[in-house]
Amino acid sequence: MFQSQEDDYLDLAKPLAARMRPATLQEYVGQQHILGPGKLLRRMVDAGRLGSIILSGPPGTGKTTLAILLAKETGSRFRPLSAVTGGVKEVREALAWATDLVATGEPRPVLFIDEIHRFSKSQQDALLPDVEAGIVSLIGATTSNPYFAVNGALISRSQVFQLQPLSNDDITHLLRRALTDSVRGLGASGVRVDDEAIDFLADTCEGDARRALTALEIAIASCDQSPPLVSRDAAAESIGTRIAGYDGTGDDHYDLISAMIKSIRGSDVDAAIYWLARMLEGGEDLRFLCRRLVILASEDVGNADPQALPMAVACMQACELIGLPESEFMLSQTVAYLALAPKSNAATVAIGSARKDVREQKTVHVPQHLRDAHSASAETQGRGEGYIYSHDSPDGIAAQDYLGVNRSYYEPVDRGFEKDLRRRKEWISKRLKGDS
Repeated sequence: MFQSQEDDYLDLAKPLAARMRPATLQEYVGQQHILGPGKLLRRMVDAGRLGSIILSGPPGTGKTTLAILLAKETGSRFRPLSAVTGGVKEVREALAWATDLVATGEPRPVLFIDEIHRFSKSQQDALLPDVEAGIVSLIGATTSNPYFAVNGALISRSQVFQLQPLSNDDITHLLRRALTDSVRGLGASGVRVDDEAIDFLADTCEGDARRALTALEIAIASCDQSPPLVSRDAAAESIGTRIAGYDGTGDDHYDLISAMIKSIRGSDVDAAIYWLARMLEGGEDLRFLCRRLVILASEDVGNADPQALPMAVACMQACELIGLPESEFMLSQTVAYLALAPKSNAATVAIGSARKDVREQKTVHVPQHLRDAHSASAETQGRGEGYIYSHDSPDGIAAQDYLGVNRSYYEPVDRGFEKDLRRRKEWISKRLKGDS
């Protein structure tokens, strides 16, 4: 009797998000792209053969909950480990436990490792033999891109499932469930919550169910009415602000820089500034941002605006000297300039094509008249013989062959300064052939 009472008190002490954790897979909300009828994870559950799984997704999408429910649905024992606090010793103890269970005829248990990307290579390697032998069903959870953060050997032995942020409808459903559940939730408290407050929480929690339920609990606890009445304003005060899920080494790092680069390339200055702001608020490394802008200035603007590269280099130097927070001004100025500049990747394409020819085509030998003529034996070998010094020509163009084969790599576009370069290249090409 006392134990039951203690358990009730412990349950009441849990946060609302923990109390409302689904007890069955049928209660689980969202992720129908992997759990819907006929989907792979659903098939694995129905077959009772989980194998090894990597669950990847932002915080609050239900990775831990799903792992617990998968073990329950397949009748497997569940053992959690945290890669933040555990090490090889804890992994080996868990694997020994799993081996003992399987040796006595029990189904292979589920070993759940939260934040598995925080394990070192040696720690991840320690899992491989038992994963391969089928001693344990490994479920790893990570907020990072597993293809970057988890060993390739472990990835190749696992099914990777990407969990998506919950939709507004999913969050609304979970909030209303918490308000009507009299056992685990708030159904017996008499609390009232405006529809606008629920809509606001569902819209601003960014797909994070834990964040929405925590904000709801804070709004109710801080309400001075009895019974509590939660308005939209109270909900707004309770959810606070954050930069959601920014991981400087994970998907956010790569996705946001990709979004900024593509926005600049696409000449959408406002989108580019927004993605820059997201990265700055998330604590992205200044040097990384500057390097990417310098690269883009050549790769995507090029000679369409020859001032783009000096601008990006100046930004990098200024950021190095000044640092944050003031560096945001130089970054914003440079991003805006690059986004609105005329674009050309002609130089990028040119060097790519030339290097491809170097790798794949027959080697082009340096023509005799272009070879170095400074050695003592150069004259007897005919090196440099026939070379025409360009500055001796009235227009500075010497009509001679500089490559030995007929190939064209740099094709200036008809935008910005490259429009002038295009016309100049056409004129020079005629002069090099001896045409007037």
